[in-house]
Amino acid sequence: MSLAWQVRTRSGTEKVPHGWTVRRIGDLVTLTNGFPFPSENFGPNGDIPLVRIRDLGDTPFETFVSGKIPASSLIRNGDVIIGMDGDFNLTIWNKGEAALNQRLCALRPQSQVDIRFIAYFLPSALKIINDLTFSTTVKHLSSTDVLNERIALPPLPDQRRIADFLDVETARMTTLSRSLHRFDRGVQERERAVLAQYLNASVPNTRADLPEGWRWTPLAHLTDQFRQIMYGIVLPGPNVDGGVPIVKGGDVAANRLSLETLNRTSPDIEANYARSRLRGGDLVIAIRGSVGEVAVVPNELTGANLTQDAARVSIGATTDARWLRLILESPVVTHQIQQRVTGATIKGINIWDLKRILVPTPDLSTQAKLADGVGQMIQIHEDLRSRVAAHNRLLSERRQALITAAVTGQFDVSTASGRNITDGVTA
Repeated sequence: MSLAWQVRTRSGTEKVPHGWTVRRIGDLVTLTNGFPFPSENFGPNGDIPLVRIRDLGDTPFETFVSGKIPASSLIRNGDVIIGMDGDFNLTIWNKGEAALNQRLCALRPQSQVDIRFIAYFLPSALKIINDLTFSTTVKHLSSTDVLNERIALPPLPDQRRIADFLDVETARMTTLSRSLHRFDRGVQERERAVLAQYLNASVPNTRADLPEGWRWTPLAHLTDQFRQIMYGIVLPGPNVDGGVPIVKGGDVAANRLSLETLNRTSPDIEANYARSRLRGGDLVIAIRGSVGEVAVVPNELTGANLTQDAARVSIGATTDARWLRLILESPVVTHQIQQRVTGATIKGINIWDLKRILVPTPDLSTQAKLADGVGQMIQIHEDLRSRVAAHNRLLSERRQALITAAVTGQFDVSTASGRNITDGVTA
């Protein structure tokens, strides 16, 4: 049964354009599951690159596999690859021949199908499935979920026109997104350089001697002992209108700590996690995914909660909140956090390790002076990063809106951009 198709049809948003037909994905593609290669055959060098879920992005290969490579596990450029754990990410493969590891699958088109059209359509369906899938750890997608999904499919020439149009337009958006990302990384690196210079310039690592009056302090000892460091709701469920706001790890990284942007969970689910509720002025730190990103909880989110991807760090009586936020983003602390990150598919740091991160700590008055001295410079950087994050969110929303409108036939792509993009397209 097609879960995403049911959701869309019941909401009244799925209308099949004239001349299009509703088809089952399994009748349009051939699906091949990855192979469970033994980990002892993995290494930085080998016979062929190994594709794991983490390799679906733009990063270069980290792992190769040696030994017997089943022909069925080999993928090539143009295959659609889907990660079946975590966020169910999808990509059209373009890194050359490689071996597909378990917990991924590859889709190849049958006749009268442009696989690019399928690739543009599927992410929105996979997101619905992901949002409605409950799990105590990592969410799992099955091959049956993919094959049973339904799609409104136009004739092959129209599939090609739509895919060609989206190739051009999404490429432009990708170029802009990468430029924004480079700018953001530059601002972040400059910010960390400032932090290193003003907060702990003489402290290269946790084995170094500290200035007089400073001490190495476990992070847990700098927090409110009645509100210890902890993560929140394991199974928040689907987004609930009017529910309790919840902070995910990705919200911290993307500067989305506001009532307007956060997802919400039901009060009944949240009631079981009262100990992890937030207060204005608390810090939240991403502990899965974008590990180490830190943000201050605004007053409007007092009473909100967390998911298991983020941890609350309250402020102790002998700690300056502004200083603690800054020192958590300084190189000597972020290096420790990255050293403790674990996980094969979704990287993260556990609470036990986070509590024991060592922080170079002066007395309270020195903390306040340091925060005063560096705060204005950092605020300029943070304002820049917030603006970049807002542009990225808008770009992502418009990209998805464009794709959705195109693959559902809401407009004619041949005239959408004011030029004839169908030149050279044959039936």
